[in-house]
Amino acid sequence: MCRPVPRRARRQPAADLCSQPPYPCAGPSSRPTSPPLNHVPEYTLTSAPDEIEPAHVLRRPYVARLLAGTMIARLPTGMVPVALLLLVSDQGGALSTAALLCAAYGLASALGQPALGRLVDRHGQTAVTCAATLCTSFALLTLPHLDSADQKVLFAGAVLLAGAATPPMEANLRALWPSVLTDPAQRRAALALDTGSQGLIFIAGPPLVAALTAVTGPSTALTATAVLGLAGAAVVLTAAPSRRWQPVATAPSGFLGPLRSPGLVVLFLALTGTGVALGAHTVWAVSLAERTQTAALSGLVPAALSVGSLIGGAFYGRRTWPGGLTAQLVASSGAFAVGWLPLLAHPGALAAVGVSALPGLFLTPLVTSSFLTVDAHAPEGTVTEAYAWLIAAIGIGQAAGTAIAGPLAAHPQFGAALPAAGALFTLAVLLPARRRIYVPRPPVRRGRHRRVPAHAARPA
Repeated sequence: MCRPVPRRARRQPAADLCSQPPYPCAGPSSRPTSPPLNHVPEYTLTSAPDEIEPAHVLRRPYVARLLAGTMIARLPTGMVPVALLLLVSDQGGALSTAALLCAAYGLASALGQPALGRLVDRHGQTAVTCAATLCTSFALLTLPHLDSADQKVLFAGAVLLAGAATPPMEANLRALWPSVLTDPAQRRAALALDTGSQGLIFIAGPPLVAALTAVTGPSTALTATAVLGLAGAAVVLTAAPSRRWQPVATAPSGFLGPLRSPGLVVLFLALTGTGVALGAHTVWAVSLAERTQTAALSGLVPAALSVGSLIGGAFYGRRTWPGGLTAQLVASSGAFAVGWLPLLAHPGALAAVGVSALPGLFLTPLVTSSFLTVDAHAPEGTVTEAYAWLIAAIGIGQAAGTAIAGPLAAHPQFGAALPAAGALFTLAVLLPARRRIYVPRPPVRRGRHRRVPAHAARPA
């Protein structure tokens, strides 16, 4: 006979927001049953630290492998635009043509993610991601053998194929975390690490392309880009969690898929403003480099934003934070908007690098909270597509921000204000939609303890 376990009320930490029901709502995984979303299990309490060390999460099985493989597989995202610019220029093409091709690649990649995510939700990760990786690699390997001036249609077609077939590695990784990390606090920490480390793609990718081009030419850079994408995808797809991952058997999700959720539609709309801020900031950095005649700023300023995002992700993911998930989402979006205001003071070259790191500190909390909100609102069997829509919303916003910021480059005061305007748009959409995107906190117990299902308690 089991002795009753004393219960004490506790305030729900942010890390537990996706811990109900006991099978995680954060992505489809192989599981015998699917308890209802409002199911609240009984818990006993055992002691555990309030903070989650990133190093502890990285030591968990498959975590470091999946993070590293996904980052390598996504390096083409940061390398292809630079390689295209250099290849078209090397072939004697105009810079305006190269810019249009880069924009087409980015837009095709953003729009292709939801479609590939839906295929993953229906057929699993392995087959869909393998096919997409082979298609995009083939297109990238073909580009050096085409002339952008004499074979415009074929060249543009290869660029569009490379973008549209970009494998949904980021969305796939989000869907794998529940099967790799059963503790909600560790999943949240891994998600923050994942989001923050994405900036490394844009820190390492462009310099690698520039170095390869300087030594052997842009053709070799594109070939290396394709090889890196293949290698990274192989690291992830051969890992046991990816091979074992199976979509949830549900009724057809319909044409709209996750867009059936009004809360997700509002969230995706809001995040286009975040993308506008990021895209406009890149153009602002190039404009500042030209005005100050400091070419290095065009790379250092965006890199500072990425470093800030990495630091913010490590800090955000290692501990729990007060307030519910929705409150954290709105607060981080407000802080992200405030972080852009120093740009309005027209900082000098050195100061521009420093102030660009400020909004980056809040970018990872904003994106992480957004992904956790998607976890809670995505209809059953559509979570990978929902993740892909979130990524696409930011990507579409980046393309729009880049296009809008281009003509404003001649007017520094407007160019500096555009990132803040995009971030304020995110906040303006989220504030009145708090109830629509609200993620409730389940009943909890008090105490500095880790939550363990009651059926796992040891008998007296």
